[in-house]
Amino acid sequence: MACRRQESKDVTEVEFYMPTHLFTGPDCLGTNGAQIAGLGKRCLLVTGGTAAVRSGALTDVTAVLEEQGIAYTGFDQVRPNPTLASCQEAGRLAHRFEADFVVGIGGGSALDAAKAASVFAANPEFTEADFYKAAWSEKPLPIVLVGTTAGTGSEVTSVAVLTDSAGRKHSIHDPRLYAALAFGDPRHTMSLPKHVTLSTGIDAVAHCVESAFSRKADRLSRLFSVQGIRLACEVLREATREKPLSLAQRAQLYDASIFGGLAINRTGTVFPHNVGYFLTEQYGIPHGFACGCLMPDLLDHMKTAAPDRAESLYREAGITEEALRELVEDCVPPLAVSAGEEEILKALPRWRNNGSVQNTIGSVGEAQIAEILRKHLL
Repeated sequence: MACRRQESKDVTEVEFYMPTHLFTGPDCLGTNGAQIAGLGKRCLLVTGGTAAVRSGALTDVTAVLEEQGIAYTGFDQVRPNPTLASCQEAGRLAHRFEADFVVGIGGGSALDAAKAASVFAANPEFTEADFYKAAWSEKPLPIVLVGTTAGTGSEVTSVAVLTDSAGRKHSIHDPRLYAALAFGDPRHTMSLPKHVTLSTGIDAVAHCVESAFSRKADRLSRLFSVQGIRLACEVLREATREKPLSLAQRAQLYDASIFGGLAINRTGTVFPHNVGYFLTEQYGIPHGFACGCLMPDLLDHMKTAAPDRAESLYREAGITEEALRELVEDCVPPLAVSAGEEEILKALPRWRNNGSVQNTIGSVGEAQIAEILRKHLL
C-alpha cells in the first residue's frame, strides 16, 4: 500500500536561492582560482588601504589573475562605511579599464563597495539617486569576493550597505548583487587585530540573533542562526583572552560569519542594526560594536515580545541568555560617547516606518528607541 504524506497547514513552505559559488578553507583561492577565468580577461580590484595587503589576500588574488592571464587594475580607496561616491569612482575606473568583472578584497566595507562598483561600472552615468532606485539599465558586472574578516557575511548576501552624500548609511537589496564567486580563506583573517576580531565576530553573532527575532524568520533561517551562534560564541570566548586564535578557530569563526550572512539574507536585520548605523555615523563606533552594545536591548525586548522563541533559540544554540549577555559585555567596550536629549529627539524620525524596526517581532516604537538611546548616551 502506498503511503501518502499528510501536509499540515501549519507547515510553511521554504524557498532558498543563493547563487554564489562559495569556497572556504585554507588556500581555497589557490585551489579553485581557475574558476575566475570564466568571468573575463580584465578586472578591477577593490580594496581598502591596508587589509588586503596585510592579510596576504591581495598577493593570493594577483597570483591567480596572473596565472590565468587576466589583466587588472586597482582601486584602494575604500574606507570603513564606504561612501557611494567612492564606489562611483571605482566603477568609473572599471569602465575606463574595460573591466569584465570586479573583485572585492577585504572586510564588509570592501566587499560591499565592490558590489556597488560593479553597478557603476556597467552604468557609469548613474547618479546616487539612480543607484538607489535600483532601476539599473545595464546588468552589473560579475562580482568576485575575497573576505579578510569573519563577521559581515557579505560574501553570500545580495546586500550592500553604503553611506550616501548626507552621511547616512543605507542598505540596498538586489539579487543582481550576489557574487558569482566568493572565497573565504581563514588564513586571511590571521593578521586581524584583537579589536577587529571582536567587532566583526560580534557582528556575526548579531546577524544570527537578529535574524532569529525577525518577522521573516523561517525554519531554514533559524538553522543558520543557531549554527552561527554556536560556532561564533565558542570562539569569541577565547578571542577575549590574550592567546592568539588558532587557524582552526579562525576557520570556525569564518564559518559562523557565513551562517550569519545566510540568515540575514533570508530575513533581514532588526532594530539594533539600524539604530547601530546611527551610532556609527554620529560617533564613529565600529559597526560590530554598535550592534553589539544594543543586543542586550533586543534580548530585553524579546522577554516580553516572544519569550518562547527566545528560550527556544538559547536552548538550540547551547547558550543561556545570561551567558550571551556576558559574552557581549566582554567583547564590546563601553560606549565612550554621549549625546544630549535634543540630539536623541532629532534622530528619532529616521526610525519612523523603518524596515528593520518594523521587521522586529513585537512592537518597537520611537519612544522605546529613545529610551534605549538615553540609556547608552545620556
